[in-house]
Amino acid sequence: MRNPDFINFEPKTRFTRREFVMTSVAASTQITTDSRGLTAGEVKIAAKDGEIPAYRAMPAGGKNLPTVLVVHEIFGVHEHIKDVCRRFAKAGYLAIAPEMFARQGDLSKLDDIDQIRPIVAKVTDAQVMSDLDAAAGWAAKHGGNPAKLAITGFCWGGRVTWLYAAHNQDVMAGVAWYGRVVGQASELSPKHPIDLVSDINAPVLGLYGGADGGIPNDTVDKMRAALKAAGKKSEIHTYPGMPHAFHADYRPSYRKEAADDGWKRLLDWFRKHGVA
Repeated sequence: MRNPDFINFEPKTRFTRREFVMTSVAASTQITTDSRGLTAGEVKIAAKDGEIPAYRAMPAGGKNLPTVLVVHEIFGVHEHIKDVCRRFAKAGYLAIAPEMFARQGDLSKLDDIDQIRPIVAKVTDAQVMSDLDAAAGWAAKHGGNPAKLAITGFCWGGRVTWLYAAHNQDVMAGVAWYGRVVGQASELSPKHPIDLVSDINAPVLGLYGGADGGIPNDTVDKMRAALKAAGKKSEIHTYPGMPHAFHADYRPSYRKEAADDGWKRLLDWFRKHGVA
């Protein structure tokens, strides 16, 4: 069963996770960031109902570091998300990516998107907010500066970025990569980003593709207008002609120019708002 609030793909495109990776590797686009000079690897975070795994990367021996919560796509904390964490660490951040679906299933053992959807569809927004709080708390005790907290997320995680900026008043800045901003209310997801505009505490930069087959431009325009009407410092930048997931260098949707520009905008946004 397809739930559009949890998953976005280009129309008529079907890939398994392995096909995503193999296609992009064949095209020699996947970026690999080494861990030299870093402390990087899996950690365990104490959550409300047990432990959840996470991937953490930071400059070796770093203390009081600006912290970035990295929220994955529906595929979980795979190699691309880990690499994003290492990119942040190379830039002087403590980056941590908690596995948001750990309770519902082990995505590392699944290849087909139709197997992944039912797992993702069981995850509540309340659980996600709580787990991100736990990740932020863990980071603050392991080299991070709680006064310099940012968040970024991709696709599924892009939507979460907007939500968390409304949830946690300690967040100083966020960058949402092509996350849905509208949707139908449900028990698991009672509100969507456009419903929470007035509650957004931190300035969020939205990065969207003008040719995204899963997120209509008019919904992004509505979010942009709502932010402006509410007097928020958040901004949305749309890349003309770019597809969904243009930053995902392991997928055929990757567009280097837009991805590089988006990354530069992200780092500039964090610096502008004191997370550096």
